[in-house]
Amino acid sequence: MYNLEFKEGRPLDLIGIGRLCIDLNADQFNRPMEETKSFTKYVGGSPANITIGASRLGLKPGFIGKVSDDQMGRFIVDYLKGDNIDTTNIAVDHTGAVTGLAFTEIKSPEDCSILMYRDNVADLKLSTDDVSEDYIKNAKALHISGTALAASPSREAVFLALEYARKHEVVVIFDIDYRPYTWNNDKETATYYNLAAEKCDVIIGTRDEFDMMEQFEKEKKSDEETASKWFSHNAEIVVIKHGAKGSFAYTKDGNSHTSGTFKTKVLKTFGAGDSYASAFIYGLFQHWDLSKAMEYGSASAAIVISRHSCSDAMPTTKEIDDFKAKAERQEIS
Repeated sequence: MYNLEFKEGRPLDLIGIGRLCIDLNADQFNRPMEETKSFTKYVGGSPANITIGASRLGLKPGFIGKVSDDQMGRFIVDYLKGDNIDTTNIAVDHTGAVTGLAFTEIKSPEDCSILMYRDNVADLKLSTDDVSEDYIKNAKALHISGTALAASPSREAVFLALEYARKHEVVVIFDIDYRPYTWNNDKETATYYNLAAEKCDVIIGTRDEFDMMEQFEKEKKSDEETASKWFSHNAEIVVIKHGAKGSFAYTKDGNSHTSGTFKTKVLKTFGAGDSYASAFIYGLFQHWDLSKAMEYGSASAAIVISRHSCSDAMPTTKEIDDFKAKAERQEIS
């Protein structure tokens, strides 16, 4: 059994920190972006999506971030408020920074890509002045996403939030969320990812993401070796995802858990990781066995990749339970 203690009596279950942006998802499918004529606007950004997903499942979340001082920034804040997410610690940028845009291309269910506009974005202007110790100590868990580490001052803001979380026994959940287009080079990326991961209780990522973090190692690690490295720091749980092959979770006490996937009618590939994380985190708050929490994450992911959006598509517990009751499971072979 894993050893995570969510402190009782705190008003917020989960605080997300980092990227708040806009997803513009292609309305026309099975064609390249050059031939796409219209897009639908949604709130986006991995930590935003995960926080939204957690709220849909019944947790009480808040958010630490920064938005542009314009219609896009106000759209994001209003959307989060509508999903019962506390926005009192979302700051407004006054330097003229803009909201990041993610245009999605859906060539086929297997061939999807994202065109990112990330120059001078407001979310990376988050500073240490925007991070409140009092706010963080009133939460049971803090969720950080790797993209917020890509540039200063956001990088320092996240590390300060990590220090406050550790000081006040707030469980820290790290979603690696590696986006190479936001970084200068691989070595810089791995350096800051490793420094952050050392302070986290739960680490979630794909095998490729962990490989990126381990580029300084002499030899390629197995999943078990990867998990063991982080158990020598603060980690209690390490989840390593292998896409359609399923996911593997390891705990500090030496146990391991697996979860397969669910068959679904795939529309797009993006959004799976965020929906998996939100439902998995929900399972941790329910003190479920890890295999059950992972299965819940896999079901949530299957629902979201069958829908057009990421944030709007985040399911409720009823939707996940109904889906699990009918869907065909694909076990790890």
